Amino acid sequence: QAWLALQSSLISTVVQAVVVTRQEEGSFGPVAGWSRLDGEDADPIRLTGVLEQVIDEQCGLLVELEGSAGGFGIAYPLLIDEQLIAVVAMEVVVTADDDLQVAMGQLQWGIAWLELLYRRRQAGEDTAALTRLKAAVDLLAAALSEEHFAGAAMTFVTELAVVANCSRVSLGFLHGRQVRVEAVSNSADFGRKMNLTRAIALAMDEAILQRRELLYPPPEGAEVLILRDHEALSRQQNQVRIATFPLFSQDCYYAALTCERPEDQPFSVEEIEFFRAVAALVGPALEAKELNDRSLPVKARDSAGTQLSRLLGPHYLGRKLFVLLLLALVVFFSLAKGDYRLVADTSLEGAIRRVVVAPFDGYIGKAPVRAGDLVKKGALLCTLDNRDLRLEKLSRVSQVSQLQRQYQDVLAKHERAQANIIRAQLEQANAELALLETKLARTRLLAPFAGLVVRGDLSQRLGGAVQKGEVLFEITPLNSYRVILEVDERRIADVHVGQSGILVLSSLPNEQYKFTVSKITPITTAEDGRNFFRVEAHLETVTESLRPGMEGIGKIFIDRRKLISIWSRDLVEWLQLWAWTWLP
Repeated sequence: QAWLALQSSLISTVVQAVVVTRQEEGSFGPVAGWSRLDGEDADPIRLTGVLEQVIDEQCGLLVELEGSAGGFGIAYPLLIDEQLIAVVAMEVVVTADDDLQVAMGQLQWGIAWLELLYRRRQAGEDTAALTRLKAAVDLLAAALSEEHFAGAAMTFVTELAVVANCSRVSLGFLHGRQVRVEAVSNSADFGRKMNLTRAIALAMDEAILQRRELLYPPPEGAEVLILRDHEALSRQQNQVRIATFPLFSQDCYYAALTCERPEDQPFSVEEIEFFRAVAALVGPALEAKELNDRSLPVKARDSAGTQLSRLLGPHYLGRKLFVLLLLALVVFFSLAKGDYRLVADTSLEGAIRRVVVAPFDGYIGKAPVRAGDLVKKGALLCTLDNRDLRLEKLSRVSQVSQLQRQYQDVLAKHERAQANIIRAQLEQANAELALLETKLARTRLLAPFAGLVVRGDLSQRLGGAVQKGEVLFEITPLNSYRVILEVDERRIADVHVGQSGILVLSSLPNEQYKFTVSKITPITTAEDGRNFFRVEAHLETVTESLRPGMEGIGKIFIDRRKLISIWSRDLVEWLQLWAWTWLP
């Protein structure tokens, strides 16, 4: 108000002026006014338009006022760090443009005085805030320097009593529904059942129940609150002044801080702010120490209670949904059953495999067939060179003819003894001739039945020698197969003859073939670091697309059991073996 009067006196053309500042709720309101006019002629409402325009545009303005003969409105904002703090508006009556320039320049220079005032006040407030912050940080450091909660709480209240010039500072924590005093300044050994301790605890309860900071005696014009326990404590301690601050964290009040002073030392607004800052800064640290010092059973009990209250209380929707999902899974796995199928690597073999061998030592003549070819019954597989056999046959035929003539001659001469000898030679020659004819017939190796040649390729050995008994070809039929399953030794006890299953081949993934277990070979085979049993089965249906040697996955149906037992069986058995290995 003084500045506005001085500023208006320096500008002779001013008839009225007003200063508006930003209020706590964000709007602007008048804080000072000045006028040369009489009460009836003064009308600051005429400056409302220019004020609102400056607030919106945040720059100095000069406008002509309506309803004022020769009157102009000039306004200038006070900006501190790009924030609008206040606006000064004046109504001037001038006769020349130079007067307007002088008035606008003088107002712009005068605004600097307000800026200096504001910055000085802000610097003072910042200094006080820094002082309070330093004291609060020192109190926090003192509390954190103690290892346990009892020592930290005692150090905190004692230091706070010295810093804040209090006769006594008490700290209490909420346990259940009542506050328990944990520390009293300058009183290392205080009885929890003393009248003073009970009175302080009741005062703390009173503040926490009302969820308000309580001051006794209450300031003038303050909100009416219940202060019965504070009054009783003050009367018990010779009418001291009391301030109690409830500590709030994580959506609940967990402690309270009570400060006491003599009657002639009231609590100022700055001191109340200091206590609030200290409680907000040091309170969580003390709470953490108090929680950490609890015994393990108490921690477990409190943690279980907290989780249960969160689960049954409001909020925490995600946790409730997770528990419901977990319960649904438990019920599902407790009741749901499924087919237990044993999975094993599987391959196809022909039910019969006929071997074609060399009938005698010889040489390969022709070989029109090789592995992978389909042959019909009686189809030519290969031939052996028969030139030596034909020559030997001609020799034997000539020998037989000669012996027949000799036999007829001796019969004509009635030489019986000689005839018997020649007849024996003739029979021997006929036998040898028959043997040659048989060998000649066996030079053509034919397919014993229709099927697939699974082994044998003589196309690269034409003219090569073969020995008697050497395997030349292997043939298997296409209408009969054996299913070979490699069952892990850990699961062989589940397999029995007669069980059914389904086979899916790698080359025919869209088709399923049913089979029945027919034989279990009681000998293990080691391969790729694992042991397995060979289990044989026969297919119920055979299609033309099947071929020997195909591989896939077979599943043997064992029984129906709970899904959780099926999925966890490997883990349970591994744990059993581990326990058997390590436990005595």
